[in-house]
Amino acid sequence: MANKVVEIRNLNFTYPDSTNALQNINLEVFEGESVGIIGPNGAGKSTLLLHLNGILRGKGWVKVLGFPVKEENLSRIRSKVGLVFQDPDNQLFMPTVFDDVAFGPINMEWSKDEVEKSVNEALGKVDMLASIKRPSHHLSFGEKKRITIATVLSMNPQILALDEPSSNLDPKHRRNLINLLKELKLTKIIATHDLGLVYEICSRVILMDKGRLIDDGEAAEILHDKTMLEAHSLEEPFLSSY
Repeated sequence: MANKVVEIRNLNFTYPDSTNALQNINLEVFEGESVGIIGPNGAGKSTLLLHLNGILRGKGWVKVLGFPVKEENLSRIRSKVGLVFQDPDNQLFMPTVFDDVAFGPINMEWSKDEVEKSVNEALGKVDMLASIKRPSHHLSFGEKKRITIATVLSMNPQILALDEPSSNLDPKHRRNLINLLKELKLTKIIATHDLGLVYEICSRVILMDKGRLIDDGEAAEILHDKTMLEAHSLEEPFLSSY
């Protein structure tokens, strides 16, 4: 049986405005799984992802790769969990694309050759190698999304956690993203409204709404349950078009 790479028990999180973003979440993710987290706006999807590397910490407990998410373990956990934010402007802050993608490997004290090799490979995977010298803030939103994915791939993470990875991507680069994620042999946790992407990549789906875990099961079964999806403001994906 595969190892547990994420364990969450009785996790609750409330924002300062009293919004109960997570309510009694219990969840396990196993090594090599591709898990889609779906639900309407305000379901708690992004909040849950932000608990995987300690950006947010609620009541209850979270363990990642065997380490409790607490202060003394954050550096180790963050080197193994590649988190891609929904808004790339929250993740890109260096002068050039190279600098952004190299930031993680440099801070992990890799050699110059290792850093350059990792950056080139990561940018090649997201079709952005030609932009290596460009300022990140001059890129389009979709290009920035691809760069943010490269920033985590360059660190060779064991877990890839993505928040709305296909938003604002044109059809070609959405398809390239799907193909890339299919090829990556690591644990993937994807929070998204793009149910077609989930159907192609994920074998398991978690449905959330109003901070609660509503259902957890096989992707095909949940994504074909039109009644349940509509009850939570979602539409059955047009799978024939993917």
